[in-house]
Amino acid sequence: MKIKHEAEERHVLAVTVDNEAGILAKIAGLFTARGYNIDSLTVADITENHSVSRITIVTHGPPAQIDQIHAQLERLVPVHKVIDLTELGPHVERELALIKVAGTGEKRVEALRVAEIFRARPVDTTTESFIFELTGAPDKIDSFVALMRDLGLVEVGRTGIVGMIRGASEA
Repeated sequence: MKIKHEAEERHVLAVTVDNEAGILAKIAGLFTARGYNIDSLTVADITENHSVSRITIVTHGPPAQIDQIHAQLERLVPVHKVIDLTELGPHVERELALIKVAGTGEKRVEALRVAEIFRARPVDTTTESFIFELTGAPDKIDSFVALMRDLGLVEVGRTGIVGMIRGASEA
């Protein structure tokens, strides 16, 4: 007897919540308790009076699991709204990364050339290293980091993904 496994899907969820102590722990606990993974997590205050925050969660799993995550997030008391950007259709995803690269001579010149192609901006420069700032889709950042490995990659810091649905309306 063959066991049928559903294909895993990647989803970007935008969760609007009351900006109160412990809400992030509640959401992380919901994922942990059920053995779900969070691939990326970003949080920011989005209102002038600091009362509401937006949490962007990237996760993956079979469709039934994604539906369950969505439903359970909506049941949490401080949650106002859960939007699955992936389900809504075309959306924009961006991430910020700082990438430190050390090197001299040809490797240094090549790192600068690659950075220019990717539109990575040097935000710190010494005679032995650069820190590049790069904003873009996660796969663009992955590609840049992969190329920097051979050129003296030292350290990478990434913010996590932020996403919005395309078009004039609010999701």
